[in-house]
Amino acid sequence: MSNDKKLSGKCVWITGASSGIGEATAHVLAAEGAELVISARRTEKLTVLAKALQKQGGTVTVAPVDVSDRTAMEALGMQLAEMGGVDILINNAGTMPISPIINGRVDEWDRMIDVNIKGVLYAINAVYSGMAERKDGHIVNISSIAARQTYQSAGVYGGTKHAVRAISDTLRKEAIRFNVRVTDIQPGSVATELPDSIGHEKIRSAVKENMYADDSPILQPQDIANGILYAITQPPYVDVSELLIRPVIQEN
Repeated sequence: MSNDKKLSGKCVWITGASSGIGEATAHVLAAEGAELVISARRTEKLTVLAKALQKQGGTVTVAPVDVSDRTAMEALGMQLAEMGGVDILINNAGTMPISPIINGRVDEWDRMIDVNIKGVLYAINAVYSGMAERKDGHIVNISSIAARQTYQSAGVYGGTKHAVRAISDTLRKEAIRFNVRVTDIQPGSVATELPDSIGHEKIRSAVKENMYADDSPILQPQDIANGILYAITQPPYVDVSELLIRPVIQEN
């Protein structure tokens, strides 16, 4: 009997896999036969996820890591290379402690830059050379609708996501000669834990209120996971370079 699963034999590394979009993506890709490497800082949540995936027949390796830790990411990259390399990277880890710039929450700015920009680059660096050598691979970066426009109180966060979009498109152009595809996924409003990272209490409350209002049906993590699956299962000659996914109700 033939195996008609779309990702059979593909090693997929997902960062930020412990919840939200990362967790949903793990379930969606495992169902299509992907051999998963799941990463995040919260080891206990990764372990629970791995058990759930394995119960459903998935192949999973738990690899806890803070994507902003350059040394740890380089070490993990070497471990993954020894395992045979990564076919698809889902660069999903991110944080969103938004606030007006006048508040000067510099520690939060630093954390966003470290995770949302440096973390993306460290993950790319960990797998890109192996993909280039094999002349095959796909790098998916999760940016945001904030990569296209700006929002009050989200200047630094939006700046990091604009950076991810710029990095993605530049990498796409450079990676063509290595037959490596690059996709930038830009979600609109999604029901995830991301607002929990907002330290500014008034803004956190406002974001959550808008997110979960009965008259504001927003995206679920699986909606983005389905978009990722679409992008990475296109024929080899097709590169879905950007994919913007927003709820119907979201105007901006």
